Amino acid sequence: MTERGRRHVAVAAQRLAIGPSALHWDGETLTIAIDEIGMPLPIPRRVRGTVRVRPRAVTEHVVTLNPVGNHRWWPIAPISTVEVDLSEPGLRWRGPGYLDMNQGDAPIADGFRDWHWSRADTRQGAAVLYGGTRRDGSAFDYGWGFDEAGTATAFTPPPIAHLRKSGWRIARETRGDTGRPAELVDTLEDTPFYARSLVRTHLDGEPLTAMHESLSLDRFRSPIVQAMLPFRMPRRA
Repeated sequence: MTERGRRHVAVAAQRLAIGPSALHWDGETLTIAIDEIGMPLPIPRRVRGTVRVRPRAVTEHVVTLNPVGNHRWWPIAPISTVEVDLSEPGLRWRGPGYLDMNQGDAPIADGFRDWHWSRADTRQGAAVLYGGTRRDGSAFDYGWGFDEAGTATAFTPPPIAHLRKSGWRIARETRGDTGRPAELVDTLEDTPFYARSLVRTHLDGEPLTAMHESLSLDRFRSPIVQAMLPFRMPRRA
């Protein structure tokens, strides 16, 4: 989470280097080598190690998020295994994971006011909920199920289930079966414009534990938040 100048970025077909960190894809595993200075205040500390993402399948399923077509979402590897091996701090773990990307030809805050996203393991594979409000006030609301082969199947998301606001007063919501209230389990990241959380809900009768995020781009746009960003995400020439 450090912004780098052009001379510190190298792009190739299967490798992306940003400063001292790099990502490499060998056709089966995405290896992420991390060598950075983290910014948890008051004392920055080094973050160094390797993350390996092993997709069960890579999907070509790309979703256009707005009518103009200049913002897209690609759930690249909806079902994966992730291995984390950090020397600084000393952390190692292995578990289920997910890899996606948002791609745009315009600033993201010009296209959207907010969104809520979540992903959970299911009996069939994985489920992703993705909805929000575009800058023109129109809404988008997607539900996708993915099987072990990466095949995407659309479904109609169940009703909105409101969750408690974050510590920075960011609105949070998910979807859940009627009569089965969603539950906020934990807040993993709480910032002035973004919250990442762990939630429990039900989809089509199945109890799920999901990784969840809420993003407020109105808050992100505010001059106060913009002035705060360099302290959390430093910029190198």
